Amino acid sequence: MAISDREVTAVDVGLRYLSLGYRLRKAVDDSMAAGGLSLARTKVLQVVERRGVIKQTALAQELGQAARSVTQSVEALEREGLVERAADPGDARSKLVRLTPAGVKALAAGTAAGERALREAFGAMGGEQLADLSRLLDSLQAGLPSTAGDR
Repeated sequence: MAISDREVTAVDVGLRYLSLGYRLRKAVDDSMAAGGLSLARTKVLQVVERRGVIKQTALAQELGQAARSVTQSVEALEREGLVERAADPGDARSKLVRLTPAGVKALAAGTAAGERALREAFGAMGGEQLADLSRLLDSLQAGLPSTAGDR
C-alpha cells in the first residue's frame, strides 16, 4: 500500500523530511566541496567572520561541537592559510582564531556555491510555494525543543 492510499502520519512525513533533508544537505555540501570548501568548513569560517576574532573554545561552543573536533578543523584551515591562530594574551592556554584574506575569499566562494545549489533545489518553486514552505518550517521549528546547536 502506497502512502497516498492510506492516512499520512507524522512519522511518515518525518521520515520523508529527514531523508530529503539528508539528500539536500549532501547536494549542497557536494556543490560547495567542488568549489573548494565543504559545508562544515564554511560554517566554521562563517562563525569566525561574524565574531572577527574568537577563542577556539568559544568557536566549539557556538558550533555545538567537541573542542577536539574544532581544533582539528581549525588546524586544517590554518595549514591551508584560511585562518590564523595566536595565543590569547589574557590566557596563554587559549588560542584566538581569525580569518586571513585567503579565508575571506574562500568563504565568499563557498557561500556562493552553497547559494547556487539552494537556488537550484528551490528554484522551481514559485514565491507562494516558498512562502508556504517557510511557514510550515516555522511551525515545525516552533514545536522542537531548543538545543545548543540552534544558535
